Amino acid sequence: MSGLKQELGLAQGVGLLSTSLLGTAVFAVPALGALVAGDNSLWAWPALILLVFPIAVVFAVLGRHFPSAGGVAHFVGMAFGPRLERVTGWLFLSVIPVGLPAALHIATGFSQALFGWHDEQLLLAELGTLGIIWWVGSRGASTSANLQTLVAAAIVALIVALWWAGDITLSAIPFPPIASVDHSQLFAALSVMFWCFVGLEAFAHMASEFKQPERDFPRALMIGLLLAGAVYWACTVLVLHFHAFGAEKAAAASLPSIVVTLFGVKALWIASVVGFLACFASLNIYIQSFASMVWSQAQYRPDSRLAQLSPRRLPINALNAVLGCCVLSTLGIYTLSINLQALIVYANGIFIMIYLLCMLAGCRLLKGRYRVLAVIGGVLCVLLMAMLGLKSLYAIIMLAALWLFLPKRGRVHA
Repeated sequence: MSGLKQELGLAQGVGLLSTSLLGTAVFAVPALGALVAGDNSLWAWPALILLVFPIAVVFAVLGRHFPSAGGVAHFVGMAFGPRLERVTGWLFLSVIPVGLPAALHIATGFSQALFGWHDEQLLLAELGTLGIIWWVGSRGASTSANLQTLVAAAIVALIVALWWAGDITLSAIPFPPIASVDHSQLFAALSVMFWCFVGLEAFAHMASEFKQPERDFPRALMIGLLLAGAVYWACTVLVLHFHAFGAEKAAAASLPSIVVTLFGVKALWIASVVGFLACFASLNIYIQSFASMVWSQAQYRPDSRLAQLSPRRLPINALNAVLGCCVLSTLGIYTLSINLQALIVYANGIFIMIYLLCMLAGCRLLKGRYRVLAVIGGVLCVLLMAMLGLKSLYAIIMLAALWLFLPKRGRVHA
C-alpha cells in the first residue's frame, strides 16, 4: 500500500476539474479578455474551447491508460525516458513562483471588494488562505472533492441568477460579425484566456486517486471541461452587457460589481464569498497536485522525507514543502510589486510547454485517431507559444536550464 489513497468517484472528479478550471479565473479573466478584445472576446471563448478540446482528449486517454501521481511527467517518461520525465516534473513545479502568487492575489481581491483591504492586509489574507489549504489538504482528496463540488454548484447558481436578474437573452448578445473580428485583439485575448483552461495538467496528477480511473477519469475531465467553458462564456456576456471592465477597475471585482448593480450593496458578500471559494478551490487542487508531483519525484530517493506518506497515505511532507515555497514566492511578489497580468502570461508559458510535452508523449504512446489528436494538439500548443511571443522565453529558459542542470537518475514509478 505504497501508493496514494484511491477515493474519488465521477461526481467528485467533475467537481475537482470544473472548480480547477473556473476557480481563479472565472471572476477575473472574462474582464481581462473584454479589456483587450471587447466584443471580440465572445468569439475568443468558442475558439479557445476548440483549441483545448483535442488536448483534453489526449489528457483523458493518457490518464485512463497510465494513471499516476506523476501526471504529465509520467506520460513523458514512458515516451521519452526518465531524464525528460524529471525535467517535466520540475518544469511543472516552476509554476509556483509566478502562478500561485497570481492565483492568491485574485482570491484575496474579493476581500478587497468586501472589506476594502489593501497592501499588508491583503498579504495576510493570502497567507491565511495558504493555511486553510494546508488544513484541507491534510484531510485527503475526498474532502477536497466534496468541497469543490459544492463550490462548482454555487458558481453556476450565481451566474444563472445574474442572467435572470439582468434579463439577458441570447438574441440580445452583441456578437460582432466574424469578418469584422480584429485578429490581433483575438490573439491577445487568447493569450490571457488560456489561463482559464490550465488545470488539465494538475487534474492529471489526480488520476491515480480515482476508484476506477480507467472509467471515471476521462469522463470527469470532458464533462468538467465543457461545463467550465459554458460558464466562462456566460460570464463574458455579463461583463460586456454591464460594461464591468476597464483599466481602472480590478478585474476580480467585475462580477461582484454586477451583483451590486442588480441586487444592491447588501448582496456584495454573496459574490465575494462565492468568488473567494472558487479561487480557493482552484488553488487547493493545484497545491495538492504540486504535492503529489513532489512526492512522485521524491521516489528517486526513497530515504527522503518528501517520499514518505502519512499514516492516512497522504503526502503531508511534500505538501508542507510546497506551501513553504508558496509563502516565500508570495512574499517575493509582494515586495517586488509585479503586475498580475504579467504573472498570468508567464505562468501560461509554462503550462503551454507542459501541454506540448504531453502531446508529444501522446504521439509516441497512442495510436489511431488519438495519435492524430495528439499531433493536432501539439501544433496548437506551438501556435499558442507563438502568441505569447517573448513572454514564452520564461518557459523555454526553464526547460533548458532543467535539462542542463538536473542530475541524471533512473526512473522510479509512483
